[in-house]
Amino acid sequence: MTTFTVWKFDDPEGAQAAATNLKQAASEGLITVVDHAVVSWPVGQATPTTKQAHEGEWRGTGWGAFWGLLLGTLFFMPLIGAAAGAAIGALAKHTEAVGIDRTQLETIREQVTVGTSALFAVTQDGDIDRVGERFHGMRGKLIATNLTDAERSTLLETFGS
Repeated sequence: MTTFTVWKFDDPEGAQAAATNLKQAASEGLITVVDHAVVSWPVGQATPTTKQAHEGEWRGTGWGAFWGLLLGTLFFMPLIGAAAGAAIGALAKHTEAVGIDRTQLETIREQVTVGTSALFAVTQDGDIDRVGERFHGMRGKLIATNLTDAERSTLLETFGS
């Protein structure tokens, strides 16, 4: 099963450290990372910085478009009030196929703020227990996922969030 998750960290470097852990776990065959992106928003910056990984070259173009649409709408469009709601509504139409709804998009936009970072990951075939061990103590908070409630509970229990 392909899983989309967004993990928030309370510092600008946390998501990059988590991405490094995730890539290491993938290199050991514990999980398949389809693609991932890191958003970091240091204090004093007007907008966050983003880094898109494009794990597989054959997937790069499609994921690049997805990350560009998602991250651009959430963090780089100067949206206020009704315009923000309309943009998130339009984005939700594009992301509903991967199980990300409007409420989750709004949560991501509200929670990833100055002084924080987020790891956006698309993964599959993970050994959740072994991967989870690598993330204990990183203090990430799951803020969006396409998992069912039962799957989400298992994931949170495993990753100590």
